[in-house]
Amino acid sequence: LYDKTPLHRDNFIKLANQHFFDSLLFHRVINGFMIQGGDPQSKYAQPGAMLGNGDVGYTIPAEFETSLYHKKGALAAARTNNPEKASSGCQFYIVQGKIFTDAGLDSVETYRLKRKIPVWQRQIYKTIGGTPHLDMNYTVFGEVESGLEVVDKIANAARDKNNRPLIDIRMKMKIMKR
Repeated sequence: LYDKTPLHRDNFIKLANQHFFDSLLFHRVINGFMIQGGDPQSKYAQPGAMLGNGDVGYTIPAEFETSLYHKKGALAAARTNNPEKASSGCQFYIVQGKIFTDAGLDSVETYRLKRKIPVWQRQIYKTIGGTPHLDMNYTVFGEVESGLEVVDKIANAARDKNNRPLIDIRMKMKIMKR
């Protein structure tokens, strides 16, 4: 978890220490994009139930930092389409993404970001991949340090028309160090 996003970091640690995330589902998975979880309604959800609207009753102000971007393995906060881009207090996603070409990144710059992607970030997007069109629109507050193959496995799960895995994939979190 990044120190450059202290509000998101501290909130995530608080919820993990309270065992909030334990037994919740990865309720939305899209291969080549991301895996999402943290909806408290997912804990006891019936198979096929639509998920993604549960919350904890508060949002977190956006914490955008140009050095924190949506490379593969990035941990970021989900949010509604609110003008402040405030994050959900509990829902998050882990980027799986895809590998981009220079032409693809040029297109993202022109049509989605309206800004240049730094050369060093372009290199990451061209080698390990990610989702650059989300940069500076959703707060990135951490990253997967090991186990990216698990992200790939979850992203490849069979899913329904709402991108919910057909077989529930539950999470359990433990803060290892601070």
